[in-house]
Amino acid sequence: QVQLVESGGGLVQAGDSLRLSCAASGLTFSTYAMGWFRQAPGKEREFVASINWNGIRRKYADSVAGRFTASRDNAENTAYLQMNSLRPEDTAVYYCAADITIATTKWAFWGQGTQVTVSS
Repeated sequence: QVQLVESGGGLVQAGDSLRLSCAASGLTFSTYAMGWFRQAPGKEREFVASINWNGIRRKYADSVAGRFTASRDNAENTAYLQMNSLRPEDTAVYYCAADITIATTKWAFWGQGTQVTVSS
């Protein structure tokens, strides 16, 4: 059974940083691409970032490029999202996802989400 468990969310002020973690189990983590998504109240879920199996390929939404960094530790079966220079509009529930390819449009596995709140 595949499990993705996010952690690291919280309440911060604008300009602060947070690092989200996504611990994976039940899959061969080193062969999966990992994605990060977010959903703000009243809005649809949106893509934030993704990283391929070996960390060489990364993609970012325009809204976070230059501020957020996706990374992974295959030895620890964990993906990370470093979020710097946070803004109030980054407030959302953040989800990690896994799929066999970074090119997917329908991610196979999802975590339960972690809340990030950025106050102004």
